[in-house]
Amino acid sequence: MPGMVLFGRRWAIASDDLVFPGVFELFVRVLWWIGILTLYLMHRGKLDCPGGVLLSSYLIVLIILLAVIICTVSAIVCVSMKGTICNPGPRKSMSKLLYVRLALFLPEMVWASLGAAWIEDGVQCDRTVGNGIIATVAVSWIIIASTVVTIVIVFDPLGGKMAPYPPVGPHHLDSRESSQLLNGLKTAATSVWETRIKFLCCCVGKDDRTRVAFSSTAELFSTYFSDTDLVPSDIAAGLALLHQQQDSIRNNQEPDEVVSHSPGPSQEADLDAELENCHHYMQFAAAAYGWPLYIYRNPFTGLCRIGGDCFRSRTTDYDLVGGDQLNCHFGSILQTTGLQYRDFIHVSFHDKVYELPFLVALDHRKESVVVAVRGTMSLQDILTDLSAESEPVDLECEVQDCWAHKGISQAARYVYRRLINDGILSQAFSIAPEYRLVIVGHSLGAGAAALLTIMLRSPYPRVRCYAFSPPRGLLSKSLYEYSKTFIVSLVLGKDVIPRLSVTNLEDLKRRILRVIAHCNKPKYKILLRACWYELFGGHPEDLPTELDGGDLTQPLLGERSLLAHGSPAYSFSSDSPLESPTKYPPLYPPGRIIHLEEVGTSGRFSCYPAARYSVKWSHESEFSKILIGPKMLTDHMPDILMRALDSVVSDRAACVSCPTQGGSSVEVA
Repeated sequence: MPGMVLFGRRWAIASDDLVFPGVFELFVRVLWWIGILTLYLMHRGKLDCPGGVLLSSYLIVLIILLAVIICTVSAIVCVSMKGTICNPGPRKSMSKLLYVRLALFLPEMVWASLGAAWIEDGVQCDRTVGNGIIATVAVSWIIIASTVVTIVIVFDPLGGKMAPYPPVGPHHLDSRESSQLLNGLKTAATSVWETRIKFLCCCVGKDDRTRVAFSSTAELFSTYFSDTDLVPSDIAAGLALLHQQQDSIRNNQEPDEVVSHSPGPSQEADLDAELENCHHYMQFAAAAYGWPLYIYRNPFTGLCRIGGDCFRSRTTDYDLVGGDQLNCHFGSILQTTGLQYRDFIHVSFHDKVYELPFLVALDHRKESVVVAVRGTMSLQDILTDLSAESEPVDLECEVQDCWAHKGISQAARYVYRRLINDGILSQAFSIAPEYRLVIVGHSLGAGAAALLTIMLRSPYPRVRCYAFSPPRGLLSKSLYEYSKTFIVSLVLGKDVIPRLSVTNLEDLKRRILRVIAHCNKPKYKILLRACWYELFGGHPEDLPTELDGGDLTQPLLGERSLLAHGSPAYSFSSDSPLESPTKYPPLYPPGRIIHLEEVGTSGRFSCYPAARYSVKWSHESEFSKILIGPKMLTDHMPDILMRALDSVVSDRAACVSCPTQGGSSVEVA
């Protein structure tokens, strides 16, 4: 529901968010109350010591105070359980209960302070009573400190500027007033987000590019969140409901809805060849991450293998620049790729906003000059990722409407300048002129590699690119079509990054609003069921929603309560700020796409030793929606992708003699 309004400002917590913290506090308070009551009843005869009367009075008042607090917290929990996310009516008394609960902190703090003072004075009474008083004071201050921390966490810097939304239609304010209100909120939100980002990235630097990245990221966040009145738990509940809804839809699909055609022999041969290439070049994409990924993949032996290189003195046999622990990085690169020192032309770990690390090596096995661009691994890289506006790309080709992700385009342009202007590629091809240029990368590096390949297409017509888990919001439609002839992308499972774009985020927000608006269960039940479903599975068709399956053109009444009046999303219009055709046009992933999808039993606690995958060529439209699930993040990890490729390639090689079954994919164990 909309955030609660207390003391004249909005807070980032809803009235139905107090069930779980309230139950936890009740558990602690009841145990505490029972312990104090037991202590008093068993030892009241031993309180005839000096100061014992004070301690006896202290315990009696504490028992009464705890009983009042327990009753108040119980009432808060009971009220918080009522209603639904979009129906806060049954919880209208919550604000009064919270005022009472906050008021009770005053006598609790006073009593905790008195207890601490008496302990400091060293009251001479029974040791057990003294220890009980010490424990009581400690618990009191822990709870008070926890409450202060919670208040800081749920404090909304914009709460004072956001008046409670009136429970009437959008005609409450005329269009001019509502537009001014929304623009004011966005301006304030942009300032707040920029302050937050600068605080989190205080060690990044303060050059012009960094300041531009701060502004771009703040504007994206403020635009995305400023037109809704959701608290974090609403988003969590919405994602949980969407996950079950998507599983239900997938389980109810008929087989002929999934299998559209049978692959021809040429498609299968092409798929096998490209899979083998992906398996080979993924080693270079992983090597670009340096020693952290290598140690993560080899936690027991990795340090021993590269330890000698870490302490090796610098030589001039190879060009190694930028960053710290360069020799450790280079040692891990040698171990991952299996190449020799002399095979590397250039290795750079220079890392700034819009400037990515990369390496250039000679791959004699495939007779190629390989350029591998590193993916996201630093705050600078994250700022590059989040500079999500679109900018025109100047290319030496006949493609019209060339637009791309701003941050990734700038990063690709940096690597391009280094390769061409510094003569790195010229040096590589002077050694191996007959080799072909291959550019690879993972995640952010995949996006930069794809754009770099397009930029190098004119001077190097034979260039190829293998993009592993690239972001969806990368290329305009025309560039996407153009890239199909020389770029291959590989996506694993429900990986969120190849489905992530500004347009898809806007779609996800609308779907969250829709599923929340249809929900007929309280939030705590949704979250409990979600935890059970993620841990132990279940039947997603038992959704606690009332979905009619239709596409409504206007937001429901429940959705209106979650939207800021005057925002474009309020009327579900197509002119949402995140769907602006100039700043955030629809963008697409690069090239042809190979999709590795886990099939069969992959239960939460499966006894199967290894996952099983289907492999197929997929259209970009299959990645037009963000899929929710526990593997949406883990499927993006490079080590998981490498293991999946190892399994798929080895099993397909073992099944070469097996007859191909009908279907658009080939399943391997």
